[in-house]
Amino acid sequence: MKSPSDTPPPHSPPSRSQLEVFENRFPGRDYLIEIICPEFTSMCPKTGQPDFGTLTFRYVPDRLCVELKSLKLYLQAFRNEGIFYENVTNRILDDLVAVVAPRRMTLVACFTPRGGISSRIVVSHPAGADIPPAA
Repeated sequence: MKSPSDTPPPHSPPSRSQLEVFENRFPGRDYLIEIICPEFTSMCPKTGQPDFGTLTFRYVPDRLCVELKSLKLYLQAFRNEGIFYENVTNRILDDLVAVVAPRRMTLVACFTPRGGISSRIVVSHPAGADIPPAA
């Protein structure tokens, strides 16, 4: 028999307030932070089926850096969200830019194939300032 403590907490939608930051101790230097999240999950708003993808964040911090555990929990909150690839990618970038205020940031979202079609969404801040992958 399950006890009330075995019940998972109710689903709370993703919110930028979940993201935490810490001070960049080298604000006078441009350097690249690359974060790879290979287990991103959301739901297709049309079918309710899970969507799986790898998110790659590349950013040059200014005064703040994102704290990784908070980023992980924020991304996990999308697990039950019915949202299109393009929308979730832009929303995540907007939330991170609002909280971290980086000099530049690019998010590459590569979703696994569904019906023989895979999608790769690339969004950047400022717009058009893609940070290319490391060679």
